[in-house]
Amino acid sequence: YGAFVDLGGLDGLLHITDISWSRVTNPSEHLNLGDEIDVKVLSFDKEKLRVSLGIKQIHKDPWENVESNYSVGGIYEAEVSNITDYGCFAQLEEGIEGLIHLSELDWTSKNIHPSKVVEMDEKIKVMILEIDHDKRRISLGLKQTKSNPWTEFANKYGIGDKVEGNIKSITDFGIFVGLEGDIDGLIHLSDISEDEDPKEALDEFKKDQKLECIVFAIDAERERISLKLSE
Repeated sequence: YGAFVDLGGLDGLLHITDISWSRVTNPSEHLNLGDEIDVKVLSFDKEKLRVSLGIKQIHKDPWENVESNYSVGGIYEAEVSNITDYGCFAQLEEGIEGLIHLSELDWTSKNIHPSKVVEMDEKIKVMILEIDHDKRRISLGLKQTKSNPWTEFANKYGIGDKVEGNIKSITDFGIFVGLEGDIDGLIHLSDISEDEDPKEALDEFKKDQKLECIVFAIDAERERISLKLSE
């Protein structure tokens, strides 16, 4: 949880959170036994003879200039500093770190583990989505630095256009068809057949089967494309 520093007959505690403005997972990453270091006295309890020390307090708090150096919607280079199940953290500069939530990693792979998208210490381009100065939190996006396949599809195709794709999955409510850009379109159960029971009609289709469809509706913002079977 930190390091004890000999002040000359009295030890002071340098807590792990006071070593650096950046994330520190282990004090040994920054300190070695026997090192002579400069520290700032943060507090002194004369009765308990306890001294709290800090290194980062010697240096200027990088958060003081966050809003002048970074802007929401801006794209910046960052370095992946931590990977978790719910996303990854990327460091914009020493002491300034933001979270890329799982939902902001990729346009099409929603449930993929972050380690499949980024690697530790990898340099990446990120977009700043939100800055909360009070909570010292920055929300970042990775997918926003890449082209949006839903928007590209909407720009390329219109209602009534024909498209081809392979069946990716068959559900109780319809068929998902893989389209260019690694996105899906849905043929709703009610649009599969007019002559027979739709659920029985589902049995005629198999995964990976190629279908020719007609674009019925496009909602790029909600990432939804409705399709109908081509006659």
